[in-house]
Amino acid sequence: MLNGKKVVVVMPAYNAARTLRMTYDEIPKDIVDEIILTDDNSSDDTVRIAKSLNVRLFIHPDNKGYGANQKTCYAEALRLGADVVVMLHPDYQYPPKLITPMAALITSGIFDVVLGSRILGNKALKGGMPLYKYIANRILTLLENMIIGEKLSEYHTGYRAFSRELLLKIPILEDSDDFLFDNQMLLQAFYFGYKVGEITSPSAYTSDSSSISFSRSIVYGLGVLKTAMTYLFSKRSIFGSAIFDKNGRALTGPT
Repeated sequence: MLNGKKVVVVMPAYNAARTLRMTYDEIPKDIVDEIILTDDNSSDDTVRIAKSLNVRLFIHPDNKGYGANQKTCYAEALRLGADVVVMLHPDYQYPPKLITPMAALITSGIFDVVLGSRILGNKALKGGMPLYKYIANRILTLLENMIIGEKLSEYHTGYRAFSRELLLKIPILEDSDDFLFDNQMLLQAFYFGYKVGEITSPSAYTSDSSSISFSRSIVYGLGVLKTAMTYLFSKRSIFGSAIFDKNGRALTGPT
């Protein structure tokens, strides 16, 4: 509990055996009530290691994709009665100790979404982010800010905290089951008027860090720009989209 609110950490996992225990060990158990790990059909020992930890484990029998993995995570967190959900990658790229300040910004009511930004404080390159990824991140972020009229330092971090209300209200189930999910979800938060904040987050890039191929990065980048333009057209009532429809499919809490 933190400020009387239930905090649940979710870890969407895929082949995270080498870093899972290290990530888990640094999660602040004094304020985190539950830890959920959803395995997306890993081919390594992720499931075996998860079973040895104090986590609620959910297993996809087939690989459904990064976005689908998160949908399972958030649905299960809501069923547990989470007031705050923090999404932490189990690849140890982001410091688990930041869960406390990120969750505090949600429990205080200041923000509905908090992002751990690798760009604030000039941490990305120092943490080993490849230069081409850094440049692509900066260009995409600049274009998105221009298109949707916001001023985030980055849209592409995988370290995020959400309020229960946001997770119940935005049409998450309309989003991609792949990597574009993160970007669509964030733009939905802006579109529906939720408050989004950022804190500085160091990051560590190693051979164990999760990543996507160059070709998939291109597809992702084009998808990001398409989502931003769809946001703009929806705001201006030029045409609609299911991901920006208040009546779109959303998650549900406990019955």
